[in-house]
Amino acid sequence: MRHVAIVGSGPAGFYTAEALTKAGDVTIDILDRLPVPYGLIRFGVAPDHQSIKAVARRYEKVALTPGVRFLGNVHLGADVSIEELLHFYDAVVLATGAPHDRRLGIPGDELPGVIGSAAFVGWYNGHPDFADLAPNLQTEDAVVVGNGNVALDVARILSKTPGEFTGSDIVAHAFEALGNSHIRRITILGRRGPHQIAMTPKELGELGHLAAAAPAVDPGDFPPQGTDAALEPGQRKSVEHLRAFAASPPDGAKPKTIAFDFFAKPVAIEGEGKAERVIVERTALDPHGQARGTGETYAIPAGLVVSCIGYASPPIPGIPYDDKLGRYPNAGGLIGERLYAVGWARRGPTGTIGTNRPDGFEVAEAIDAAFPAAGAPSGRSGAAGLDRLLQSRGCDPILFADWQKIEAAEVAAARLGFAREKLVRVPDLLKATGR
Repeated sequence: MRHVAIVGSGPAGFYTAEALTKAGDVTIDILDRLPVPYGLIRFGVAPDHQSIKAVARRYEKVALTPGVRFLGNVHLGADVSIEELLHFYDAVVLATGAPHDRRLGIPGDELPGVIGSAAFVGWYNGHPDFADLAPNLQTEDAVVVGNGNVALDVARILSKTPGEFTGSDIVAHAFEALGNSHIRRITILGRRGPHQIAMTPKELGELGHLAAAAPAVDPGDFPPQGTDAALEPGQRKSVEHLRAFAASPPDGAKPKTIAFDFFAKPVAIEGEGKAERVIVERTALDPHGQARGTGETYAIPAGLVVSCIGYASPPIPGIPYDDKLGRYPNAGGLIGERLYAVGWARRGPTGTIGTNRPDGFEVAEAIDAAFPAAGAPSGRSGAAGLDRLLQSRGCDPILFADWQKIEAAEVAAARLGFAREKLVRVPDLLKATGR
């Protein structure tokens, strides 16, 4: 029997657990600091993308597999260390994701009104860490920095009417605040041009169907249309959406605008004690396709600035860490003896949710090869050893059966027309388990 601990219960963690169960003769403990599982699915995927969140049912099957345990409300460092996990388990897998925002690194990025996308997305998705964020929505102008799908999510959520959230699981505090929002113009800044975006066609296409907001693109930002043929099919479809937006006349019946500002690099955020405007430098592509500043600058009004420029995994004492890439250095997922990384903790914040599946299976195969089931027992105690340690430290983990009680309570409390009413504070989550 092999014993494996996985730190993090998001997609990467569950895909790794799923792969390990297929090899058989293994016990798996999936640890998370929060009382609820699924990580990015619960707290990162936009609340109006319920079809994507449905993958949680696959993870539920894994969690209910004999030999697999979910242990929520267990804090790495305070309740158990990596060294202690390595003592109890044959292998330890870091599936922590990349929950920390990368800062813009420009003057004024610390001003009130400037927030990272992890915080903003966590706020409208009910992450306990961001329940009290209170972003400034009493401004007419917002700037979103970034040209990926997260930037699109942020712009779309800022633009929707209350009726467009029907069927979603947006939390009550965000739903109310967005319903009272004064924002009328959202500017999406990208350092490069339409051909270099990291936005997928489905997410871009959604902007063309909003009830109260219309996308706007400057036709002059595009290269000749014939150059689109060299793009990958998905990228080409995304550019087609942008060209269609550029060709559409402004819709005066819609009070909100989502303006794409390409070849634009933020260089400073200014204001009297709070964000009031973003100073932007116009860029141009060099022969290598990199954005270079031209020296031309201009200001965009902005009482809210959301930075969507990437994420970083949390450093862990004693574990090698790459500050530049925001991940743990590894070779094929192997960090060090019996210690592995999967998902964004391994690759950095790149790829889709589905990318984590082959990644998790690859690391699971490496663990299976290193610790074959038919090999001599390691003598490690696995779950039994961890349970004794946690009990000695007064830590009473939330099990998957407890999570099912939380989920049932959230679904039962749903507002009419919504998927659930998420509990957003840890004491309330714990209370729902009957503890």
